[in-house]
Amino acid sequence: MHVSVLLKESITSLNLNDDSVIVDATLGYGGHSSNILKRIKRGYLFAFDQDSEAIQYSTNLLNKIGTNFTIIESNFSNMKDQLQKKGITRVDGILFDLGVSSPQLDQKERGFSYHQDSKLDMRMDQSQSFSAYELINTYPKQQLSKIFYQYGESKFANNIAKKIVEYREEKKIETTLELVEIIKSAVPMKFRIEKHPAKQIFQAIRIEVNHELEVLENALTQALDLVKVSGRVSVITFHSLEDKIVKKYFKENCEIDPKVKGLPDIPEEYLPNFRLVEKKAILPTKEELEANPRARSAKLRIIERIK
Repeated sequence: MHVSVLLKESITSLNLNDDSVIVDATLGYGGHSSNILKRIKRGYLFAFDQDSEAIQYSTNLLNKIGTNFTIIESNFSNMKDQLQKKGITRVDGILFDLGVSSPQLDQKERGFSYHQDSKLDMRMDQSQSFSAYELINTYPKQQLSKIFYQYGESKFANNIAKKIVEYREEKKIETTLELVEIIKSAVPMKFRIEKHPAKQIFQAIRIEVNHELEVLENALTQALDLVKVSGRVSVITFHSLEDKIVKKYFKENCEIDPKVKGLPDIPEEYLPNFRLVEKKAILPTKEELEANPRARSAKLRIIERIK
């Protein structure tokens, strides 16, 4: 069962009206979309996902609420093009929930989990040919080390990469738990006790396989172009790399042009087009964390177009 994180806060952040046109950039299993649809009886919802299983599940869920929605089977990096094809150039709000859906983690055959044994996979888009299996078995040591350090923020990146390359000289690395054992062998015992050593590495592999960070930067640019005046873009992140990108991008778009900053009377065209709705990220409540431990790293940031 998938539980949507920061559900109440993110729905409130969109400032929904009965006739709002909203984009859920990350449909998943429909937790946010179903709550949005209930509140926009005369509006319209466009939802994006590239996971066919999630789309099938969410279509059934949303059909019970209304018919004023369209699910687009595509990565959210194609948001602007896909909406333009449907005659949509402006919307009232866009929501991104960048977490991996619980069913994706829980379905062991998807290969996202370091707790269950399955073939190495981690593709969000099942039609994509490149998977974690290709990454682990073909990337040279330097490249493995780089992604483990950059995307997993692992201080043992180099050691883990070395062990992987040594192991695959004997045989291909086929499964998630096979990889977990290699990772464990590269990490000192005291660090294994503190937290699961594979967590950061699996995160890094998933980001690389799905090009998550490049896709996010591209999609944020499109989202800000798409929202109307008073429209909002709300983003839920789950790790520091994503949050840094969102925080930096939002901040840059809310700042006065540095060429005129400090002038007593700043011309309108140099004023920012956006404002931060909250200066700091919104975090899950104590109650939510008790009910859903997977929410512990979630952060919500909101930006609003003001001109």
